[in-house]
Amino acid sequence: MNHTNLTLRGTAGGTFLSVLPNLSSEDVFKTVILAAIGAIVSFLLSLVLKLFIKKSDS
Repeated sequence: MNHTNLTLRGTAGGTFLSVLPNLSSEDVFKTVILAAIGAIVSFLLSLVLKLFIKKSDS
């Protein structure tokens, strides 16, 4: 393992451990809900765009 990889892992681990005590379960719940809504909207929009593209080609 090279020096750069160790530095990157140490920085990421330190950042995670410094943020962890400040997270509440409410924040995590909001994040999960917003991520799910974003994924659903993205999926539905891609389906709608795919239908429009098929209609414009034919």
